[in-house]
Amino acid sequence: MRSTDVVIIGAGAAGLMCALTAAARGRQVLLIDSSNKAGKKILMSGGGRCNFTNMYAEPANYASRNPHFCKSALARYTPWDFIAMVGEHGVPYHEKKLGQLFCDNRSKDILQMLLGQCEQAGVDLRVSTSVRQIERTEAGYRLSTDLGPVASSSLVIATGGLSIPTLGATGFGYEIARQFGHDVLPTRAGLVPFTIGGRLKDLCVELSGTSVDCVVRCNGESFRENLLFTHRGLSGPAILQISSFWHPGDVVEINLLPDRDALEWLQGQQAARPSSELKTLLGEVFTKKMATLLTDRWFASKPMRQYAPAELRDIAAKLGAWQLVPAGTEGYRTAEVTLGGVDTRELSSTTMESLRSPGLYFIGEVLDVTGHLGGFNFQWAWASGHAAAQYV
Repeated sequence: MRSTDVVIIGAGAAGLMCALTAAARGRQVLLIDSSNKAGKKILMSGGGRCNFTNMYAEPANYASRNPHFCKSALARYTPWDFIAMVGEHGVPYHEKKLGQLFCDNRSKDILQMLLGQCEQAGVDLRVSTSVRQIERTEAGYRLSTDLGPVASSSLVIATGGLSIPTLGATGFGYEIARQFGHDVLPTRAGLVPFTIGGRLKDLCVELSGTSVDCVVRCNGESFRENLLFTHRGLSGPAILQISSFWHPGDVVEINLLPDRDALEWLQGQQAARPSSELKTLLGEVFTKKMATLLTDRWFASKPMRQYAPAELRDIAAKLGAWQLVPAGTEGYRTAEVTLGGVDTRELSSTTMESLRSPGLYFIGEVLDVTGHLGGFNFQWAWASGHAAAQYV
């Protein structure tokens, strides 16, 4: 029987942070992962450059059935704490926009920093290691693993959600939560592209690869970012953001002219350039291809002086408040996060410890805490992992 102070299941962002922090406190830590490599999601994040935090992370950037839960951990381990760690290890980084911090070079810099700290603190990291069974004992928990039986007083579940199953994502963490009496709120893909059906899909296919600045709205939430047309439908940061607040059948509204009042602009163009065709004017705002396709499919392009006031209002409504109902999303295959998860009302917001099974902790994406796009989910991983590490 192998015995240790802490077992952490899941060597992703949250698990690595929890492991290195707990070990630095003098705890004996066994960190295990069923995958053949630690931190796979870190490596692929941010297009290979890891958007490792956001300077403006605050509770308002997170969705949860229990919105107050994340406040304590985020307050005690801030973006500036992680930025300080990055700086101490000489990892070069830059702000891309909106407080989003990326590595100058590659995501591997962040992963190597975390693995190096784990090694220095004495964390026993084992990959390609499965856990077959977990049971509660008087002293804590007993696990049946590929390493043989393991006993520990503290057990941390950092197994993530269901997003990107090709990286090894499973529902294991949810199964453990249910085993020990926890509710798991319904899960679905978040920060995920929309699929589009019908005639609108043809437009998306023809414009595939075209990006445009816009404001997207759904269910009282709005985001200004770029929209990207794809062969399957719509993607880009604006769509990924709003997807977390969309449910099947909901209408999504898109303002393709976010810096203008569409009607005022059209009326102004009609007065100033009455002989110019609508297609020509839109070609100065969008790509010429997009302008041509929009006018061909939505409006009859003609000289501006020929449009009646009612026609201009219709055009303005389409450009400033384009409404569509997505057919669905691309699902967990391409989702960056999983919405829902372990109900945080059954955990301590200070320690991340189960209120139902002492010594059991949940951190990271397995919880019903989901950040916006832009480094917020990594910050939750760092903050929740660090919080649990103070108590395991």
